[in-house]
Amino acid sequence: MKTVRSLPARPLVRALCALALAGAVVIPSSAQPGGAPGQPGQPPAGGAGFPGGNAGGFPGGAGGARGGAPGGPGGARGGRGGQIPTGPAAPVPAEVTIPRPTEAELAQLNSAVNQFVASNPLAKKYASLISVTPPRAVNPAATFTQSNVRNAQRHDAFVALAQKGDIDLLFDGDSITDFWQNAGKPVFDKYFGGMKVANFAVSGDTTQGVLWGLKNGEGQGFSPKAIMLMIGTNNATQGSTGPEIAEGVGAIVMEMRKDFPNAKILLLAIFPRGAGPTDANRLKNIEANKLIAKLHDNKNVFYLDIGDKFLQPDGSIAREIMGDALHPTAAGYEIWAAAVKDKLAELMK
Repeated sequence: MKTVRSLPARPLVRALCALALAGAVVIPSSAQPGGAPGQPGQPPAGGAGFPGGNAGGFPGGAGGARGGAPGGPGGARGGRGGQIPTGPAAPVPAEVTIPRPTEAELAQLNSAVNQFVASNPLAKKYASLISVTPPRAVNPAATFTQSNVRNAQRHDAFVALAQKGDIDLLFDGDSITDFWQNAGKPVFDKYFGGMKVANFAVSGDTTQGVLWGLKNGEGQGFSPKAIMLMIGTNNATQGSTGPEIAEGVGAIVMEMRKDFPNAKILLLAIFPRGAGPTDANRLKNIEANKLIAKLHDNKNVFYLDIGDKFLQPDGSIAREIMGDALHPTAAGYEIWAAAVKDKLAELMK
């Protein structure tokens, strides 16, 4: 990946605006690098005694929600195992597509930046403060890639349930949705027990895992009236940027529209997480939410942000609502269900 030459911050408003318009990401050099190759550095996640890992640190969900699949391994921090090769890229809606500069545009940017640095003493002095890097050409979050947690046991059970049909409402996502089948089971029974619901969410999963599942049998054989989707928080902890998460969510929505053309999709904003409003992964999710909100068309896709309902006035999350500042307790699931029940009932008519 090409990197545009470093520049100082304050006197470069025009140059950096041009770079931003070209799809580049501006990262202070003090924040680089912090993760695996190709991933932006980040400050430590979590804090205040709360874990900063994946949404999947509890045991896998038990069978429930109208014949849900047998509980899979939640595992520590989402049950992640060895490296899985990245699958083929998925189509992404224009509303959330990251602008990516061409080779010619990068060459032009480099030329302009070099000229500026050569002519500006202040730029020469502080050239190491800022690096400008284009977005990744291939976004793993928007690929059909099987995750370790969406393993054969769980995936095959979902496919078998899909082939039986007779599903009116589909839940999909990660552990936060998966755990409707254990921590949220009493609340599920209260609000959704009389419906034909299938829960294909998997503890520890990512956008690419959901995409792979849909492409490989979880999106065929039935025609739900409505879908409740929330996914992306694990991508944040695995190095994805907010815009990359949004591309992954958008790709899922596009795949669901293809697989279930008659379904109404309730697209939930990714829930808040972490000790407070400055939590690094919460900020990524907020950035992603601002982008996926553009997918709302009030016809087939209905975006809904209920995140504030889980927060205290200071932006923290009470342990009574999310015991680890990530996974809802029974009280958290009660808040969730009360916030979506009327909308889901409307979409299923």
